[in-house]
Amino acid sequence: MIEPTESESKEELDRFCDAMIQIREEIRAVENGSLDKDDNPLKNAPHTAAELVGEWAHGYSREQAVYPLPSLVEGKYWPPVGRVDNVFGDRNLVAPARRSRAIRTPDSPQART
Repeated sequence: MIEPTESESKEELDRFCDAMIQIREEIRAVENGSLDKDDNPLKNAPHTAAELVGEWAHGYSREQAVYPLPSLVEGKYWPPVGRVDNVFGDRNLVAPARRSRAIRTPDSPQART
């Protein structure tokens, strides 16, 4: 469930909904065989700028990878890296053992210990 907040504009919420609809369409394309189940924009996302300028070995177009929605032509976010260790970070949560002294204030309980 997604809970919109007052900090997000209607335009941003509409953009999010458009992205979810597009993702569902890409899933449908995999389901009906229009996109390969192992080599498709969803499986390979995110596509970095560096990946796009090199040799393209995917069965779908660069345009489909980069601009799945027309609104992205003008407002594309370019991820600096692809997936880091794929799902390792999702499955192996790492929390720091101690809090940074930089965020402690003289009034904080951590500063008194």
